[in-house]
Amino acid sequence: MGIEDVAAAAGVSVATVSRAIRGLPNVAQETRERVVRVAEELRYTPDPAAARLAAGKTRTVAVGVPDPRAWYFSKVVGGVDGGLTLAGYDLLLSGLPDQEHKTRFLDLNAPGARRCDAIILIDVALSPEEAVALVAEQYRLVLVGFRYDDFPSVSIDNLSAARCAVTHLLSLGHRRIGLIVMPSSGAMNFVVPPLRRQGYLAAHEAADCAVHPDLVVEAGGSADEVRMASRRLLELPDRPTAVFAMSDEQAFGVMLAARDLGLRIPDDLSVVGVDDHDQSDLVGLTTVRQEVARQGVLAAELLLEVLRGEKVRHVEVPTELIVRSSTAPVN
Repeated sequence: MGIEDVAAAAGVSVATVSRAIRGLPNVAQETRERVVRVAEELRYTPDPAAARLAAGKTRTVAVGVPDPRAWYFSKVVGGVDGGLTLAGYDLLLSGLPDQEHKTRFLDLNAPGARRCDAIILIDVALSPEEAVALVAEQYRLVLVGFRYDDFPSVSIDNLSAARCAVTHLLSLGHRRIGLIVMPSSGAMNFVVPPLRRQGYLAAHEAADCAVHPDLVVEAGGSADEVRMASRRLLELPDRPTAVFAMSDEQAFGVMLAARDLGLRIPDDLSVVGVDDHDQSDLVGLTTVRQEVARQGVLAAELLLEVLRGEKVRHVEVPTELIVRSSTAPVN
């Protein structure tokens, strides 16, 4: 049975049925009781989505990430989902691997499209032109991974995190330190790779240590991709004694490549990553912890503030060096 059937049986309009069932004013008590009784007799159940739309809210938040399958993004999304679920919101997740997908996502979830109440973008870049347009169109938006002054954001100091990791290796006496770089081409890779590269360079400069360009390798985010790229690095005649990887998953690839070549960690090669992945403790990986899930929780909190019309806030989550068994003084 639909709302039209209830209206016909109760002798009122569909609008009156909707108002009576939702407890809205301007419905006579006798009419309200009749509508509710008829609805129960016909076993009519209101469509919650339709009711939310009628109230001008979807109770849904659209979340965009470059790759929903990747560990980092899944952990952040998990934190977001936990915070939003407690507040009664549903999450609509989309993968945005390129500019075309990002543009479509922003268009579909524009204010007034009635598809969602707000948006969270995780590690998805906004060009200056896009950001200005979204402000002008009054998007309700939270950013994770980078900052734009007009929108709330959650991020870490990526330069500092990388500098901390490389400084640790330098303090152990390493002077030939390899760098595994995240791909920096394309519209979706925004600021993390260049900032972490700057941190790598800054640590060398502070220690008055030369940077070796031949020890810098670009590779994808997966362990398998990095494993192949790292073999080329570790097979150099004058190979690095340590490697800084921009993520723990990349660091796992370096460790696999070292094992393939018979190199012992940390005796022959020290390795440091960033993230504190769930598996990092199991393999003894030294890393810079960035509390990934907490960033999602904070993003959800900031979004709820946006929906309440509160002031824009920016949160920088602290990082911490976690020393494990993958690093040791240079031999």
